[in-house]
Amino acid sequence: QHSDNLAMEFEFYSQTDTGRVRSNNEDTIALDESCALAVLADGMGGYAAGEVASGMACEFIKTELGRWLSEAAANASDTDVKRAMDICVDNANRAIFSAANSNPTYAGMGTTLVLGVFRSGRLLMGHIGDSRGYRWRGGQFQQITKDHSLLQEQIDAGMLTPEQALFSANKNLVTRALGVEDLALLETHQHEIQSGDVYLMCSDGLSDMLRDQQMADIIAAHTSLPDMGGALVAAANEAGGRDNIAVVLVRAQGAAEPASRSWWPFKRMGGLG
Repeated sequence: QHSDNLAMEFEFYSQTDTGRVRSNNEDTIALDESCALAVLADGMGGYAAGEVASGMACEFIKTELGRWLSEAAANASDTDVKRAMDICVDNANRAIFSAANSNPTYAGMGTTLVLGVFRSGRLLMGHIGDSRGYRWRGGQFQQITKDHSLLQEQIDAGMLTPEQALFSANKNLVTRALGVEDLALLETHQHEIQSGDVYLMCSDGLSDMLRDQQMADIIAAHTSLPDMGGALVAAANEAGGRDNIAVVLVRAQGAAEPASRSWWPFKRMGGLG
């Protein structure tokens, strides 16, 4: 048994910014530090519908998944957590989809999503669309999600090089979103966490404005997460700020506890019929 002070601890920072071109902010972030949960969403749709979709996604997942994590996580396996993430995202998708279908103002609204559940020594990161997760570790900066976008499909098919993709007109066509169909598939991967890692979650308002190397340089240049986050947002604005910017930074410190292997009966979650 590790004593508590050896367990891995997570420091969180988040910031959103309207950017220099848009008049409203359709990016939303929700954090629950008590259960090491971070949710980021970039909404789309006419009027203020994008704000509604991203807000619903973040609020719903923070509430539902946060409640489950705080009740069950200590005994839950990683598989249980992944299943809880899937169920919460499915419930959020239905809520947004039905709001979009019952209110003409919200017709066609949807949102991207990236969420991270940080456990001692492991990260479960799920995403839908082109909001991203990155990891900074020992001087190496790496994207750990893969966009669900037309652009990424074209790169995968060999139709475009990553270099050509930087200048493509199709940057923002996502192939997967939350709230636009009755089913939304969350792609989730598990990553090993080491002490000192910094994880960045962001909307495309950051990643479209800055290349990976620029983001890496900014992270390397600052020690505090607020300085890091502020500098990332400022750099995206200096590069044009063409979209809303959302940034979550999470830093891991301390030793990992051994992964729990116990099985936990899956308790009722809201909306499970």
